[in-house]
Amino acid sequence: MRSRTDLPDLPRRRFLISTGALLGLGALGGLTTPGRAIAGETPHWRPAVRFAPERNWINDPNGLVFFDGEYHLFCQHNPSGDQWGNMSWLHAVSTDLVRWQELPVALEPDELGAIFSGSAVVDHHDTSGFFGGKPGLVALYTSAGDSQQQSLAHSSDRGRTWTKYDGNPVIPNPGIADFRDPKVFWHEPTGRWVLLLAAGDRIQIYGSPNLRDWEQLSEFGAERGAHGGVWECPDLFELPVDGDPARTRWVMIVSINPGGPAGGSATQYFIGDFDGTTFTAEGPADEVRWADRGADFYAPQSFSDVPDGRRLWLGWTSNWDYAAAIPTSPWRGMMSTPRELGLTDAAGGVQLVQRPVAELSDVRANRRAWGGVLTDGSDVEFRGSAVDVVATFRLGTAPVVGVDVFAGPGGRTRVGYDVAAGELFVDRTDSGEAQVSQQFPARHGTPLAVDGGVLALRVVADRSCVEVFAQDGRAVLTDLVFPDSGSDRIAPFAAGGRAEAELEVFDLTP
Repeated sequence: MRSRTDLPDLPRRRFLISTGALLGLGALGGLTTPGRAIAGETPHWRPAVRFAPERNWINDPNGLVFFDGEYHLFCQHNPSGDQWGNMSWLHAVSTDLVRWQELPVALEPDELGAIFSGSAVVDHHDTSGFFGGKPGLVALYTSAGDSQQQSLAHSSDRGRTWTKYDGNPVIPNPGIADFRDPKVFWHEPTGRWVLLLAAGDRIQIYGSPNLRDWEQLSEFGAERGAHGGVWECPDLFELPVDGDPARTRWVMIVSINPGGPAGGSATQYFIGDFDGTTFTAEGPADEVRWADRGADFYAPQSFSDVPDGRRLWLGWTSNWDYAAAIPTSPWRGMMSTPRELGLTDAAGGVQLVQRPVAELSDVRANRRAWGGVLTDGSDVEFRGSAVDVVATFRLGTAPVVGVDVFAGPGGRTRVGYDVAAGELFVDRTDSGEAQVSQQFPARHGTPLAVDGGVLALRVVADRSCVEVFAQDGRAVLTDLVFPDSGSDRIAPFAAGGRAEAELEVFDLTP
């Protein structure tokens, strides 16, 4: 592991990924549809229902916002190659969170540097003065040149074109090497915009009446949570506990690299209160809560201005330990399935829960179902490489139960529950012949108590990724896998004993 002082000098990004390795595949000039293959690619790994670019590199999601009937997804992007570098903002839009249309690059490097991560909001009341009294989109992002500073751009045409503010940077660098990733939201009780910044291994909080003039309000995190790497990509939002609007908590999101539970990068969260100036976390100072204990869910951001009040987010499905070696072509990088967030009471206090967005059910097809007793000799089998599996297990004598996906002659990916250990896991040690890195073949797990002996499992397996949600989203694991072509067998199992199971398997067809 590296400490913050070991990270590369600016203006390079903080990860050991060479910008000299660019392949120069050329700029994108079109639209993308999930699941569509193009010449020269690895089509059996292209996701069906999550966003991946048609070409070249992407990482952190940026500027997630709903405006005028569209969900906007921006993200870190190299328009000229499939390695990190030349950071710009890719732009895609969707009306249903499943089918994405890729648009021309939104923001490109300028005299202040590359365009690092940030956020976007709808300025409904034109507090910025950019829109002549009408609503418009405002993006805050990090300009990464000789130092990292915060800049602003605005759009009056639904995000199709952007004008950078003449007064950039709006938050100059105060002498902090890692000073980036602004997340902005409107705080109604104090009547002002609030901005969060990752500053080394803590979060700074700023306030503004107009998105242009900012003052620092407070700081969070110096003595809280995990500090095995640099902090990044903060977020902050309020959620009801178990759906009760009279009982809410605030959730602070902080990604960290390195120092995650599965190695490399990961995302932690804090539960607490926010008064418009200061965030105060609950629980012990050294408590660490991980949003996802798989290896491949990083830098998640929530959508601003979702009209029905849902808190939705998605993350980058990769890990900085091996992101540069992902074997897909001609694209490298994709996003997770969008998820709806909630809070629930648990034995250790209020915790975050995540569930695939309801819109994913709209692209289910070809339902298949089975129910019965599983033993070591069971041969229940389904087929599919982009599937939504809903399973219920009534635990019996089997010490391990679960579902194998992407199974074939060259291996399998095992999603399982270890009864004695009380652990949900994804085992990708034998997931296919593709070589990624030495640390890639691994088993990743998360603690999970199963009350009443009934395990509820949902597995979204989409060609080169497995997302696992157990007990209604209380435990979540996300892992990339690269199965061999034709490895599309799905099989429930009860290893070393027996268990009762019920399964539904749906193809995902955008």
